[in-house]
Amino acid sequence: MYQQILDPLFGSLGLSALAAALPLLVLFALLGFVRMTAWKASLIALAVSLAVAVFVYPMPVDQALLSATLGAAFGFFPILWIVINAIWIYQMTVTTGHFDVLQRSFSRVSGDRRIQAVIIAFCFGALLEALAGFGTPVAITTVMLLALGFGPITSAVVALVANTAPVAYGALASPLVTLASVTDMPVEQLGAMTGRQTPVLAVIVPLVLVGIIDGFRGIRETLPATLTCGITFGVVQFAAANYVSVPLTDIIAALVAAGATVLLMRVWTPRGAEEVAAGTDSRTEILRAYAPYLIVIAVFVIAQLGPVADLLDAVTVKFGWPGLDIREPNGEALSLTDFKFDWLSSAGTLLLIAGMLTVPAIGISARGALGRYGATYKQLAWPIVTVMTVLAIAYVMNTSGQTATLGTWMAAAGGLFAFLSPILGWLGTAVTGSDTSSNSLFGALQVTAAEKAGIEPMLAAAANGSGGVLGKMISPQNLAIAAGAVGMSGREGDIFRRVLPFSIGFLLLLCVLVALQATPVLGWMTWGL
Repeated sequence: MYQQILDPLFGSLGLSALAAALPLLVLFALLGFVRMTAWKASLIALAVSLAVAVFVYPMPVDQALLSATLGAAFGFFPILWIVINAIWIYQMTVTTGHFDVLQRSFSRVSGDRRIQAVIIAFCFGALLEALAGFGTPVAITTVMLLALGFGPITSAVVALVANTAPVAYGALASPLVTLASVTDMPVEQLGAMTGRQTPVLAVIVPLVLVGIIDGFRGIRETLPATLTCGITFGVVQFAAANYVSVPLTDIIAALVAAGATVLLMRVWTPRGAEEVAAGTDSRTEILRAYAPYLIVIAVFVIAQLGPVADLLDAVTVKFGWPGLDIREPNGEALSLTDFKFDWLSSAGTLLLIAGMLTVPAIGISARGALGRYGATYKQLAWPIVTVMTVLAIAYVMNTSGQTATLGTWMAAAGGLFAFLSPILGWLGTAVTGSDTSSNSLFGALQVTAAEKAGIEPMLAAAANGSGGVLGKMISPQNLAIAAGAVGMSGREGDIFRRVLPFSIGFLLLLCVLVALQATPVLGWMTWGL
């Protein structure tokens, strides 16, 4: 048994935090500066995290290694299980030619690829995030952007940056449900407070996506469309989270924003847009091109229905990882040592079911579908190693106490904590690749620190999830997913350098917003909670 110690280095929380940060510093330095391939960088960072766990935190070697195996297992299931099946569906549509049909269909919505990219990456990505989460939108929208003619790196960067504002309500608000469970706060109030933070990001994201694609000229030329999309999404996200339904927030916002943008394109055309091509594909072929994504949406919606969800969950197996016994500093058992094998209700299995339904829908043979499935594993070979290793790092850091040390050190900032609160969530997601995991790690800590600093606990708890959405684009796990989806494994460092400025820029904006919400300047934004 190992009981966590938060200040193992000479009893100093500051020095211990410096040691705890070493695995992350090594990982991001190797990716961003040395330009090492992600799988090699993650293996080195894993070795560093194990060394810190064993030699700085007195964690027994067997407990450290078992934590790494648990993390690697979680990396494959459910994370990679989702990505593999999502990419498989895409590969089948490429084989049958229906992805080309889909591309031509999008071009008829608008002849401007910049607008097409916003609709796909931001609106459709938000819908996928709402239904599935956990890497699904990045995996699917990245390849869709690639098919539109964008370069591999640009496709990956746009998909990652777009996957921000919707994440807090992803997978039917799983991050907020988790946050409510660890903070003992009502999920409705947490969702409402989050809906007074992330919509600010939503307004800006479409403009940034166009800027990535076409610079300031593109932003200027497409401003009516990007503002329509961003403002509509932000307003509806706020309204749905506060007055309709927290789990359905992103579904409603995504559909309304996409609809508003498409309607605008009927009456306005951006400068520089190509003339919309006349239809050359039959309605049947267009329907078959959209069928895989309609099937995905239908399968996920049906799976969320009460009786169906209960039936799927009935075969879920949850067990403690054999041999792993970790205690929190207060002596309570650490819940992270449990492994949940929801083999039937997981998003990956639902995508597999959707993929099998897609086979007859697009007319691919069973042999062709199986061939594409094997090719998907081959394409994702190195991303699989990377994701499993990164999750191993996250679990070693979490179970040894390294992550908690970093969080506790930041929580000691006193009056500055309101400004730093989103950074804690950002850090959690950067480490784990999941806003849900970040809320699980730091949600309760945010509340405790806020109470000590005299800040509204609800504000700090929501800021953890809102900040977490901005750490997703720099998480090595998601970088590997994006790179693997476009066949650029080994170029994760290039993608990281492209997305890092956006992650930090958005984070600073959110930090200022939350800090002002803790003062009379924007304190009115918390009224009614």
